[in-house]
Amino acid sequence: MDETFALSALALGALAWTLPRAKRRLELSRAKHRSLAGHSRMAKRIASLIPGYAYDEERFFGSDDAPAEVQAQRRAAFRRLCADFAQRYPESAAMTAQAREGLSDLQFTGSYRVPFQYSPYLREHLKIGSFLQSSSGVMVEDLDGNRFYDLTGSYGVNLLGYDAYKECIDEGVAAARALGPVLGAYHPALLANVNRLRQISGLDEVSFHMSGTEAVMQAVRLARYHTRRTHLVRFTGAYHGWWEDVQPGPGNPLPPRETYTLKDMDERSLKVLRTRSDIACVLVNPLQALHPNGSAPGDSSLVDSTRRAGYDRARYTEWLKRLRAVCSERGIVLIFDEVFVGFRLAPGGAQEYFGVKADMVTYGKTLGGGLPVGVVCGRRELMKRFREERPADICFARGTFNAHPYVMTAMQAFLERLERPEVKALYDGLEERWNGHAESFNRAFAEAGVPLRIANLSTIWTVLYTQPSRYNWMLQFYLRAHGLALSWVGSGRLIFSLNYGQAEVHEVRERFVAAALQMKADGWWWHDAAQSDRGIRRSILKEMLRQRF
Repeated sequence: MDETFALSALALGALAWTLPRAKRRLELSRAKHRSLAGHSRMAKRIASLIPGYAYDEERFFGSDDAPAEVQAQRRAAFRRLCADFAQRYPESAAMTAQAREGLSDLQFTGSYRVPFQYSPYLREHLKIGSFLQSSSGVMVEDLDGNRFYDLTGSYGVNLLGYDAYKECIDEGVAAARALGPVLGAYHPALLANVNRLRQISGLDEVSFHMSGTEAVMQAVRLARYHTRRTHLVRFTGAYHGWWEDVQPGPGNPLPPRETYTLKDMDERSLKVLRTRSDIACVLVNPLQALHPNGSAPGDSSLVDSTRRAGYDRARYTEWLKRLRAVCSERGIVLIFDEVFVGFRLAPGGAQEYFGVKADMVTYGKTLGGGLPVGVVCGRRELMKRFREERPADICFARGTFNAHPYVMTAMQAFLERLERPEVKALYDGLEERWNGHAESFNRAFAEAGVPLRIANLSTIWTVLYTQPSRYNWMLQFYLRAHGLALSWVGSGRLIFSLNYGQAEVHEVRERFVAAALQMKADGWWWHDAAQSDRGIRRSILKEMLRQRF
């Protein structure tokens, strides 16, 4: 009897211990997005099963089973495009080919401009240049003297236009020249920057780093240090740098250990935050408002036309306010990662734009006045790196080049520029103006009868495709041929600097439409009524299975 009672008590105890854990685990699973982007371990397993293979010439032009005459049309157009590139960009392409031999970054970006099946044939025949020699206004110039309207935004750095950053760097160099590259001690510009950043962020203290990734790393480390909790929460698709498991899934050799990836804008994610006791901080990248729960769009994954994006300011603002309330309730540090969008949405960044106060904010990109920088701003109690009562218990973070004199003086020049009346005027009606530009592009696309649409978050745009196609990724090369410079992710992200005027936007729109019309005339957007995005994905899956087995 005693033995039976003991076993029953043990079983009940095990059940009492297991059920709450199982409940929390179920809640965590339900808070994940249903896509592979929301399940990093499964995404890595599937990625490891995808076989590498390349299309031959026949399949390159006929992967959608277009009629023979359409394939011949594409083949002739591709040859013309290759000949045009070879004639117009010889020096730029030659230097790129030479650098590719020893530059691993260039090998990666060059290989992943388009879906991998098409990449080898494309790289063999269509030579792309990755070198530039000058910039002016809203344009850049390659080694062959070709001028392009710049839609790269220098990955978000270029907010005010390249001329403004040249001036910031020149002013910074002049101001720092007397001190030179002295490290450890500070240039007086640092104090001006600290004071200005405290005003902009509304937070108490500042620390300087050499990149946005470093800044986010330090913010998370401090949150863990002060909360004595282990895990961070990121939302599906968001990018916060490539360190540790904050970027889980394909691309990271390690599995996630102390990161929860939850569904953006979802009540079940808030429930996880309310019920778990191991969450130190929540990372928010405001750029995700453009494509919630979607990874950053790039043409390397543009195998069909299912790319989606759309911005609802009211809905995203309400989400951030609810998130703020839950974090305050649970003692979780709310971190705004504004490395990419900082100062694009408003002079005070996303906090001002959405009307939501974060506990910590990270900046980078444009803030350095054209030079590399990362910044953390935070509440005083979160920024402290040591404990008075336990002197050996510290949160170490230093870098040899943190607060480099030339970076500090260039930053001071940039921050002072933000106060100029002509720069402040750029923010007047900013969102309405750029929404209007996007709408004008969409009207022009509709009038031209091309299957394109723009979605935007202010000056950050992405191109969407409105009919099923396996060749949407070709648009980036037609845009280049018409004098528009895109980054290596192609039509996935266009970034305009604020010095674009109405005339420049009009010219870009005209070139965009001309490029799309030429691509359509060349047969790449041939469409059969029976073709669908689902059918395209099924055919690709069958290809992969044949290659695998």
